[in-house]
Amino acid sequence: MMSYDPAVYSRILTGLTLGFHIIFATIGVGVPVMIAIAEFLGIKKKDPHYMLLARRWARGFVITVAVGVVTGTSIGLQLNLLWPSFMQIAGQAIALPLFMETFAFFFEAIFLGIYLYTWDRFRNPWIHFSISIPVIIGSSASAFFITIVNAFMNTPQGFKLAGRTIIEIDPLVAMFNPATPTKTAHVLSSAYMTCAFVLSAIAAIALLAGKRHAYYQKALKLTMICGLVFSVATAFIGDLSGKFLAEYQPEKLAAAEWHFETSEQAALVLGGVLGENNEIRYGLKLPYVLSILAFGNPNAVVQGLNDTPEDLRPPLYIHYFFDIMVVIGSLSILLCIAYLWYNRRSRLSQNRMLPRWLLRCIVWSGPLAMLAIECGWIFAEAGRQPWILRGYMKTAEGATTAAHVDWMLLLFSLLYMVLGFTVWFILRRMFRTNTPEEELAKRGMEGGSHV
Repeated sequence: MMSYDPAVYSRILTGLTLGFHIIFATIGVGVPVMIAIAEFLGIKKKDPHYMLLARRWARGFVITVAVGVVTGTSIGLQLNLLWPSFMQIAGQAIALPLFMETFAFFFEAIFLGIYLYTWDRFRNPWIHFSISIPVIIGSSASAFFITIVNAFMNTPQGFKLAGRTIIEIDPLVAMFNPATPTKTAHVLSSAYMTCAFVLSAIAAIALLAGKRHAYYQKALKLTMICGLVFSVATAFIGDLSGKFLAEYQPEKLAAAEWHFETSEQAALVLGGVLGENNEIRYGLKLPYVLSILAFGNPNAVVQGLNDTPEDLRPPLYIHYFFDIMVVIGSLSILLCIAYLWYNRRSRLSQNRMLPRWLLRCIVWSGPLAMLAIECGWIFAEAGRQPWILRGYMKTAEGATTAAHVDWMLLLFSLLYMVLGFTVWFILRRMFRTNTPEEELAKRGMEGGSHV
């Protein structure tokens, strides 16, 4: 049995909370955008299917928001209980984005309530659509401000440290640190992308079950087009993130790519395992690619991990999380292109359904996109180690020394199990007992069997 170490248990508990919360945080950021797009198309095209998509997505979204509140509150609680030394030093510098994140959430919640209550209450449907815009702004701003806190932990600035006392604080400089642009942009685009694929997976499941109603086919087309747009945007921002790492956290990039010796024309390594003396086996080496990723120049010199003191090197296992994230993102783009090609072919040849293998791949794209999100945050957090505040405080120094963190871990684990089951049960009952076909029939709308 693992001996009691409050720092280790604090890291496990915080990681568990973040891993569970990020599912609902991602949904909370991405789904409002998809709801607004669906309602916009429904109003513009006067199409009841898109309007119903917006309604049904909004209902499910409310359930996930409620759970996100609980897990978000848990994170705030754990920051103060598990990481008191870190909050004592850094808390003052990041107090502004933490406050703004809370403000943004309440802003979102207020307009979400208005949005849900005012369906069909305006003669002009564009008025109701306009209420979705503050919901999007609030949800995205909430993610923006909380990501700033993480960015600050990677490139802290805007303060001076005199012993254990933080002085000369400039909150705006602390907020808009070098990591802020790429981190916030990547979080937002990947959340939009992931939600598009999660919703497309739901539509693909219905089509695989033999439901050929136009509602499901339009849902799939909308989500896959959005998935392509957001996937390409995420890949572009990911390239900028690589260049950020090369300049500001070269040891993290080197660990992610198992790049040990500083060299020019550096190769990017996919897969593989490490042998003795850090020999890479079974990995696919792509010449020049790491130099291009880092500096946009195939002949650029990329710093190796051996230039970093051994006690300050990130763990080498982050290589796998980086690879999983990149591979899933790349396959998502290819999947969207394949869908659009087959969809166009199906329309031209009428009565021709999408291949079942393609629908199965789309079903898998939802959970895989969420897996990429999880791998991304593990890469971000583990890749910063051994620092909790890079250059100022190591993780072990920021943790609590209190007893019974292991019992907290057990209790929160049970809480997350209950919450997870509850969400699954409620959403399943909510949508299985009230199908789109039934809703369209109740509203006297034309359902249609095909697009």
